[in-house]
Amino acid sequence: MDPSLSSSSYASDDDFNNSFSGYEPNRLSTDSSPMMMSPWNQPVPFLPDSSAAASSGDIFHSRPQNSLIGSIVREEGHIYSLAAKDDLLYTGSDSKNIRVWKKLDEFSAFKSNSGLVKAIIISGDKIFTGHQDGKIRVWKVSSKDPSVHKRSSTMPLFFDIFKASMKPSNYIEVKRNRTAVWIKHADAISCLSINQEKGLLYSASWDKTFKVWRTETSKCIESVKAHDDAVNSVVAGGGSATVYTASADGTVKAWTREQKGKAVKHTLLQTLLSQEAAVTALVINAAGTVVYSGSSDGVVNFWEVENQLAHGGVLKGHKLAVLCLAAAGGLVFSGSADKTICVWRRDGSAHNCISVLTGHTGPVKCLAVEKDKDGGGEESKKWVLYSGSLDKSVKVWSVSEMASDL
Repeated sequence: MDPSLSSSSYASDDDFNNSFSGYEPNRLSTDSSPMMMSPWNQPVPFLPDSSAAASSGDIFHSRPQNSLIGSIVREEGHIYSLAAKDDLLYTGSDSKNIRVWKKLDEFSAFKSNSGLVKAIIISGDKIFTGHQDGKIRVWKVSSKDPSVHKRSSTMPLFFDIFKASMKPSNYIEVKRNRTAVWIKHADAISCLSINQEKGLLYSASWDKTFKVWRTETSKCIESVKAHDDAVNSVVAGGGSATVYTASADGTVKAWTREQKGKAVKHTLLQTLLSQEAAVTALVINAAGTVVYSGSSDGVVNFWEVENQLAHGGVLKGHKLAVLCLAAAGGLVFSGSADKTICVWRRDGSAHNCISVLTGHTGPVKCLAVEKDKDGGGEESKKWVLYSGSLDKSVKVWSVSEMASDL
């Protein structure tokens, strides 16, 4: 990790530390893990947002280019994960609730007993959530009432764990003098990604592995020991057979997927980056042509997929760690521990920063982006960006690709 990050001025937060310490006895990561060393472990105290009502949020009718249009503030927990689909927004926090918002009013909520919700991903009528306890929970939306969400399964399935535990060959070493069945994550899940075309779900974990699951059966079909430290992010490359992972060990790796009989196997294709600073986030642009990584040194690196994953350059716009990335159209968004979001527009092989969005009072931990249906239809180049922060708020921004450069 970047040594300069340890001098962060963020005050400590007892609620956050207590929720984390509840899992401490079973964790594999040491005190130098990404969570303990990083700036997002030291959030600032919550400050009320004057632009939003604490209970339901507020939407502003005017939509100037690249501006704040609303906020959700709820004294419940730090926001760790977001997912948006159509007019619904799902938020996950270090409370036990996953909340669903419609036009920034609370639409629904469902509860997980595991607490901290690290990742949310939506696929059809299913919602997958990744948790601190290393499990993935699958929720289904009721066909009769879209506000009702029921848990349909937990991955790995209990029967699959029991069956795997009967064979000694299914055990792998997860820490010195400790083994576990390979189908189960032995530490917190940090990220989820899905390949809709192949029906595959990918989970990254602090246990240094990523695992591959069939979404239809909820079965784990492969586990890959990918890195020497926590895997912070995994992204499936759209319809391609390439999967990318980023780690606290400072590397970004590309993996190729091959079908061998009934099994799917991933082998290392290329190590794209190797550095001192932890790599904290990954995203692929909408066209699937550029891969971006964010690091604890505040830098965004990118690679050109169509140029044999050649390194394209770096984007420098943050003073502290980049904690999350998102992409839509010709734009890339980077959220940081410095409480800002940089909006980058790709013009050819160059990137220009067209906005720096400010307003959060804590590190920006997660991002989600959707087409702005009220901003000119499908052909418009306007987007709605959601940002979740450790200040316990979600902010909503209107962003246009046509905005002029800073």
